[in-house]
Amino acid sequence: MIDDISPAAAWAAVSGRPNAHLVDVRTPMEWEHIGVPDLSGAGRELVRDSWQLPPAGQVNPDFLTTLEKAGIGKADEIYFICRSGARSMAAAHAAYDAGYHNVFNVADGFEGPEDATGSRGRLAGWQASELPWTRG
Repeated sequence: MIDDISPAAAWAAVSGRPNAHLVDVRTPMEWEHIGVPDLSGAGRELVRDSWQLPPAGQVNPDFLTTLEKAGIGKADEIYFICRSGARSMAAAHAAYDAGYHNVFNVADGFEGPEDATGSRGRLAGWQASELPWTRG
């Protein structure tokens, strides 16, 4: 079972434990146009590893290889984040099935759910939690 964890708890883990990694599984377009978690204040780097590839949304065949190339070990903690928490949960399950057993899903993702106006980033998620982020 993969646990959901709050963005604040993910930030605390990544900024406090050297074996904890934040992996953003959104697309390059999302990173560039919406933004990304900024881990520089914790002296860390965000791992960017798209779970699905545009335009058709097929699963990235290099997803697990990118985790390995990023130096993430099977015993390390991995916190997966996407826009709202759905793709990151799928990515966490794939990583778990590949032997990464300390995996977590960042609840509500980077932007969280839509508000009454259809905008994201205000109700829940990394941005709404006022955690550090930057434009991609």
